[in-house]
Amino acid sequence: MAIVLRYVDNLGFVKERFIGVVHVKDTSSLTLKNALNEVLTSNKLSFSQIRGQGYDGANNMRGEFNGLKALILQENDTAFYVHCFAHQLQLVVVAVAKKHDGVSDFFEQISLVVNVVCASCKRKDLLREQARQRVQKGLCSGELETGRGLNQETTLVWAGDTRWGSHFNTLTSLMKLFADVLVVLEFVKVDGGSLANRQQASGILAYFKSYEFVFYLYMMYDILHLTGTLSKQLQKKDLDILEAASMVRGTMDALQSLRDTGFASILPKVSSFCQTHNIATLEMQDFYIGARNRTTTKTNRFHFEVEIFNTVVDMQLTEYRDRFSETSTHLLEYMGALSPCDSFSQFEKSKLLKLAKLYKYDFDDLDLIDLEGQLEIFYHSSIKDERFTTLKGIFELSRLMVSTGKHRSYPLVYKLLKLVLILPVATASVEICFSKMKLLKTDLRNKIGDEFLNDALLCYVETEALVKVENENVMKRWD
Repeated sequence: MAIVLRYVDNLGFVKERFIGVVHVKDTSSLTLKNALNEVLTSNKLSFSQIRGQGYDGANNMRGEFNGLKALILQENDTAFYVHCFAHQLQLVVVAVAKKHDGVSDFFEQISLVVNVVCASCKRKDLLREQARQRVQKGLCSGELETGRGLNQETTLVWAGDTRWGSHFNTLTSLMKLFADVLVVLEFVKVDGGSLANRQQASGILAYFKSYEFVFYLYMMYDILHLTGTLSKQLQKKDLDILEAASMVRGTMDALQSLRDTGFASILPKVSSFCQTHNIATLEMQDFYIGARNRTTTKTNRFHFEVEIFNTVVDMQLTEYRDRFSETSTHLLEYMGALSPCDSFSQFEKSKLLKLAKLYKYDFDDLDLIDLEGQLEIFYHSSIKDERFTTLKGIFELSRLMVSTGKHRSYPLVYKLLKLVLILPVATASVEICFSKMKLLKTDLRNKIGDEFLNDALLCYVETEALVKVENENVMKRWD
């Protein structure tokens, strides 16, 4: 189990620090809680000091009654739980891919083509050679521009099962190498090592040369482009929960805009792609030809716009609302009143006092009385201070309060601000720890002890904190 602490430092910066990995005999919630308690105690911390906890969606972590979240809340009911936003985003895309037959078949074919094309060095070399010839021809004809960073050699990108952001990179590489991929598939179709390989390549070719595939390609490209942008932002360590919730709502608005106007913008791109690669286009007013070449009573426009595009985007929006329902809770509503954006336009003292009451161990009755006065004075002094009128989030507000000394003038306001900042948004820092462990615990170190593994991993992960440590001081320490 990897443990990362999130806190606000003396300068008002949000920090996430890896403090170690713990060997556990099983992954039951009680075992994890006991192990976590030992780590906190060894660092002179306790469950009573926790004000936020964040995990993925596993039952042993977020279970309502027996999960680790619930066990910690039994000891400290102000340790508010946040389901990792990045994990929820992944579940949104996965759920749609599983529920819609066309999307499911599309990604299955994408996975197959990557396996077929990259199955041998001979096929990868053929793909690389075809791409080289295409680039050379484009440069000679003037279709491609020259310049630094342009026309770099690339290949099909493998899509990860647990990271749907990687699927966007797969689609991007496929669109760029589509003509070259078709050549490799034709080669496998004729000269494949077995009948099964030849039949598989033939089936992929038939699907890839259909208008329906190209439509799915551009539709999922646009959708994953939006979700991919959100996914990258959720990996930032200093991202606060208000900004994350705002970005989720912004992504939902962008998807709604795509739902309203996206179909009309996709059709020209699909037609242009089909013409470039000699794929038969369809007239939208004609009747749709379904399975086994049977003509149906619905038009192509109805099939592609209503049954595919609108349905898939609506499923995305529904999953967003269901998965990110916590972004509209009272806790976030109260926190939003602390946002400094647009000269504290969302400031509302009553909501902030309600927020303070939720943290009953940090604000007693006298503190609430003092907080009300501090909030009033802080608001009026800040809206007249030019330094506070251009802030874009509570993260910037925290740093500016420290640099200007206002954290000492309004200590209760700053305490409330810190409580908002330390709520975890995503578990990216924890996942980085396990990624680093793969580099550290190799076959040559397969018997590494827990203590040495923990110490070595700390150096791998916290490079930023250790960069100021000089080698001479280390040698003197162990001399």
